[in-house]
Amino acid sequence: MPDLYRIPPLSFDSDLVATLFEIERLRADIGTGDTPRDTFAELQLLFDTVMSVVSARIEGNHTTVFEALDHAGGEPADATDEKLREITNIVSAARYLDSLDPAEPLTHLLIRDLHARTVAGLTTEGDPTPGAYRKVDVAIRGSAHRPPSSPLVHAEMSSLLDFANAERPLHEQMMQIALAHHRFVWIHPFRNGNGRVSRLLTYAMLRRTIFATRGFSAVNPTAVFGNDRGAYISALESADTLSDDGTIAWASFFVRGIRDDIARLVRLQDRLHVIEALVGPSLDRLLRDGQVTADEHRVLHRVLDLGTVKAGDLSDVAPGSASTRSRLIRDLLDRRLLRHSSEGPRFYRLSISQGPLAPRIIRQLDVLGYLPKMLSED
Repeated sequence: MPDLYRIPPLSFDSDLVATLFEIERLRADIGTGDTPRDTFAELQLLFDTVMSVVSARIEGNHTTVFEALDHAGGEPADATDEKLREITNIVSAARYLDSLDPAEPLTHLLIRDLHARTVAGLTTEGDPTPGAYRKVDVAIRGSAHRPPSSPLVHAEMSSLLDFANAERPLHEQMMQIALAHHRFVWIHPFRNGNGRVSRLLTYAMLRRTIFATRGFSAVNPTAVFGNDRGAYISALESADTLSDDGTIAWASFFVRGIRDDIARLVRLQDRLHVIEALVGPSLDRLLRDGQVTADEHRVLHRVLDLGTVKAGDLSDVAPGSASTRSRLIRDLLDRRLLRHSSEGPRFYRLSISQGPLAPRIIRQLDVLGYLPKMLSED
């Protein structure tokens, strides 16, 4: 059998190498923007939900982004709704990864834990042994590939984790992540949920490589997996032969998507772009939809301009007594238009990832071309 983890030789003038150079150029811009950190963190949480919908949709779940947003940050209103639970499981697993030190190595325990979190409470899209490698041989529906026999799974996963944890020079890190993603799916270590866990593995590897020293959360890939489900599956299958040509075809598909996602991330670090092209128009839509008054609209725009505010920062756009402003702020907090800032209980910022503003930002992201094609009909 060929070496599963040999990075194939690349032609210097190939499109793949050109894309890898683009990623290196974009990588230098990560963390250099002036979007307030709280605002950027909220946008990242919003993309967590988008990516979780994409990951589930690849597996046949047709829950919309807007349905998922209604339940973001909590249990589905209907505990029997498996499709919503599948989404909330993926969101929860991604946010769990964000709580970990990205420098820590990827382990069997972490992979099995991600699987348990992903399939928790599910039947149709669950697994009879959550958090455990399969003990039976399996076939992949619609694929000619036959995963390794069950007695080999733990050893194969050990080799994969050794490869994923190995220190690689910068110019090889994207190839390392692309190979690890495919080889995980090729091993198919669980009876069900492998696709969802493979995409979480990719996110974990991005956190510990190209984003490790940038001070910003990693991009949770959407362009790689969400622009065209058929192209994603076809690109993965091209690498099933383990040939250099097949591996390069998959890696080319993968790195193009990562390049597009990092370019999106860099644009979201531009404060003026976020204010003028994304959140500002979304606030204006709130006003047009009758969700806020003109006075509230001015207040929310002031918060957007400043990023984080105290009550006194609103005195000219919310005239009146201090107690009047306090009541206004409490009302906006109750309606999930504002939320407390990380700076303290008397500091406030826009609620971007939840509440009435979130679906309008999603619509504006679609207008700007930020959402994957898979979600275009939502």
